[in-house]
Amino acid sequence: MADCLFCKIVKGEIPSTKIYEDDSVYVFADINPTAPIHYLLIPKEHISKLDEVTKENSAVIAHIYEVIAQLAEKLDLKDGFRVVSNCGELAGQSVFHIHFHLLAGRPLEWPAG
Repeated sequence: MADCLFCKIVKGEIPSTKIYEDDSVYVFADINPTAPIHYLLIPKEHISKLDEVTKENSAVIAHIYEVIAQLAEKLDLKDGFRVVSNCGELAGQSVFHIHFHLLAGRPLEWPAG
């Protein structure tokens, strides 16, 4: 989508601090981190929300979780981490390009925090 913030980041039109990239996934540091480690993992293909995941595009979501596991090992997150994805405005989704927050490096309360 031409006006999608995350699509522009993937294309390099908006700068980001890249953490990881492959053919289908882009990972970058959140500009407003809520934890010492706060990365966003996004598919390069535009999928607006979790409720738009289908048989045809679900492989990239599985691959994102494989990347999460790789990052957790690389970052030595043995003490734990959290992965969050919001779906829709009422759930707090503010950018309508599916994304997963990887949070670690401090105690994380539930809910929120």
